[in-house]
Amino acid sequence: MSRHDEIKASYKQLGNIGTMYDGIITRSTLLGKLMDGLIWGLDKELAAKWINDALAQIPENFSGKLLEVPIGTGVLTMPLYQRLANADITCLDYSADMMKNAEKRAAAMNVRNVTFVQGDVGALPFEDESFDIVLSLNGFHAFPNKDAAFRETCRVLKPGGIFCGCFYIKDEFKRTDWFVKHMYVPKGFFTPPFETKESLKERLDGLYSQANVHTVNAEGIFSCVK
Repeated sequence: MSRHDEIKASYKQLGNIGTMYDGIITRSTLLGKLMDGLIWGLDKELAAKWINDALAQIPENFSGKLLEVPIGTGVLTMPLYQRLANADITCLDYSADMMKNAEKRAAAMNVRNVTFVQGDVGALPFEDESFDIVLSLNGFHAFPNKDAAFRETCRVLKPGGIFCGCFYIKDEFKRTDWFVKHMYVPKGFFTPPFETKESLKERLDGLYSQANVHTVNAEGIFSCVK
C-alpha cells in the first residue's frame, strides 16, 4: 500500500474526527476530489504522486529525530508516524486549533512517539542541529516571513540531515495561480511572495550542500541535504 493510500485509509477509519481540510487534502470526499481537479488539476494518480514524492526521503525504518512544521491536522503524516515507532518526532504548528486536531488523531491511532509544540517557524524553540529530518508539507506558501522560516528550518537540522516536503509554487500551472491570486490570498490562506521552481532551487542551493526540486502541477516537491 502506498503512503497516499495509507493516508486515505486512515482518514476514512477516523472519519468522526476528520475536518473539511482533511477531506480536501486526501481527496477522500467529493468536495476534495472536485477542488483537487478544479483548482490544482490533480487526478487520482497525480494526487498520489505529490504525496508519495514529498514523503519519499523519510526511510521506512527511520529511528532518528524528526521535526514536522507545520503539522496541520496530522492527516498526511500520522499514518506514517504510526509505523515509525522508534523515531523521536516533534510536531509544531502556530495554530492551536490545527494542532488540537492532530493530537486527537494521534491519540485515536495510538501514536505515542510524537511531541506537540505550539510555536512559530520563524523562531523555532529548538537548539541548533537538533534534528535528523525536517519535514514541511504545504506550509511555506502560508508563512508570512519566509526568509526566517528557511533560515530556522536549516538551523535546527544536523549536518548531513534531510530537509524535505512540498508547497505551492507559482508559474507552473496557470489555473492554480489564478485561484491562489483571487481566492487563497484574499482569504488569508496563502501569503505572497511565492517561489518559482527556479527561485526555490536557487534559495535551497544557498543553504544546503545538495538540493533537488521538481513539480507536480503547482506543487513544488523539494529534498535537500545539509
